[in-house]
Amino acid sequence: MRVISGNKKGLPLKAVPGSSTRPTTDKVKESIFNMIGPYFTEGRALDLYAGSGGLGIEALSRGVEQAIFVDQNRKAVEVVKQNLADCELTDRAEVYRNEASRALKALLKRKLTFSHVFLDPPYAKQNLVNEIRILQDFGLLGPACTIICEHDRAVELPDCIGDVNKQRSETYGDTTITIYNYTVEGGRMDD
Repeated sequence: MRVISGNKKGLPLKAVPGSSTRPTTDKVKESIFNMIGPYFTEGRALDLYAGSGGLGIEALSRGVEQAIFVDQNRKAVEVVKQNLADCELTDRAEVYRNEASRALKALLKRKLTFSHVFLDPPYAKQNLVNEIRILQDFGLLGPACTIICEHDRAVELPDCIGDVNKQRSETYGDTTITIYNYTVEGGRMDD
């Protein structure tokens, strides 16, 4: 694993030891950023199931100003911190060991909003629709926020979740990437 592009391009990333996490492959990561970017001039990213931190670190390398990484696995949190240090991105990141729903409640208290949200939970524990609703209900989605969901290809996500609309969905092997956009004006798609 490595940083694909941006100012940290080519730097290697450590993986979380063991089989409890499933890192996003470089090919899928590159495809994600080609769909949503590929580069940014500002914004704050949330990597809610951070694993090794590869998605949030890629966003930082490509121009996002700040990223918050959350994972409940102690080893994953240690790896994220090490990868951030190796990429000299520690000053632009916050890393928390917490369960996803508790982390979202903590972020609500801080009144933060995000321009990019990465949701890549373990396939067996996915509750993406509910988490997107919580993000929206808690006011954590900034104007024109992009939500990137990585999930099993057998999972079919809806076209709309409240004011969040599906923009695109692509499958790579057993993995599907579904991209949602949130706009302040809201409004559901007619199709």
